[in-house]
Amino acid sequence: MELRPWNRIPIRDSTDPLVPLPEPLLRLEPHPYRSLGAPYGATACPFRLRAGVIERLLAAQELLLQQEPGWRLAIFDAWRPLAVQRFMVDLTIAELCRERGIPPERDSPERRQVIAEVGRFWAPPNLDPAAPPPHSTGAAVDLTLARRGADGDPCVAMGSAIDAIGAVSEPDHFLTVAQTSPDPQERERALEWHRCRELLRTVMEQAGFAQHPNEWWHFSWGDQLWAWRSGQRQAWFGRVDADG
Repeated sequence: MELRPWNRIPIRDSTDPLVPLPEPLLRLEPHPYRSLGAPYGATACPFRLRAGVIERLLAAQELLLQQEPGWRLAIFDAWRPLAVQRFMVDLTIAELCRERGIPPERDSPERRQVIAEVGRFWAPPNLDPAAPPPHSTGAAVDLTLARRGADGDPCVAMGSAIDAIGAVSEPDHFLTVAQTSPDPQERERALEWHRCRELLRTVMEQAGFAQHPNEWWHFSWGDQLWAWRSGQRQAWFGRVDADG
């Protein structure tokens, strides 16, 4: 199975437990992958992270409140067992193949291209404990911004949905659009979306998190990706397979 650049970093697994997100952190429910039938099992709650990661999330939320008093962090997804990672990778490949009219069950150059595109965003469900998918460690979180007390969907517009496949999900995509579009209205929208993405990145990085290079919504603290992005020699968190 293909390794990522950060999978070479050794893991010195901490005993920091996996715990539920506290009430001050907004959970976006129903949970998106459970709604799709992802195999969490009867008792495995996805809204859990390592205790130290939660402390930093709360710190990031305080930093956000200092800049936007009516806003808060909104958690889309957190801990993800390997079975769910495998389910979502397979589902995403199949859906993208269907959208493009590619037989999802047949090997072809077009299907291999889809797999490569999906692989920029979804880590492979690697069984090797030395190369865990970030979410399986309880150290990675997918999140966005939300307005307190908003009617309907509280989430702030960020220019693309979480899990969107393509360049639109790259953190600085809309900065490039704002700098190159000939349409003034498109430039204005792009600048606002970039401002919101940059605000999320700023408060998360100030709290110690590292951002996935291809995903505006994905941040982690203590896993191999965090170590690779922040120049650390080792990661603190390996895979968590069950409660613990």
